[in-house]
Amino acid sequence: MTQSRKAKFGLGQIVRHNEAAFRGVVVDVDPSYAGPEGQPGPVLRDQPFYRVLAMGEEAGFMVYAAENVLEHETGIPALSREEQDRWFTIDGEGHHAPRTQPIH
Repeated sequence: MTQSRKAKFGLGQIVRHNEAAFRGVVVDVDPSYAGPEGQPGPVLRDQPFYRVLAMGEEAGFMVYAAENVLEHETGIPALSREEQDRWFTIDGEGHHAPRTQPIH
């Protein structure tokens, strides 16, 4: 049975990945796992999953992460609306994508 849960993190919020040790900004939220069907995925699929634009040494990269491996990054405020407009393309439904990538 699928349980309805409220997402812990919001769009534009800065998060840290507990296992992979990177920081990033939340750009999209799925209520449960919505990754590729035919590929191995996470064991715990019935939780919110986030598309996170991670900050690397030389460039950003997209990550699809479960809520249970993310935590709020304290000391770094969420992006303002002006910052979101600068870095992302935002569609009418509020989905975010880096300016260099199309919204899926």
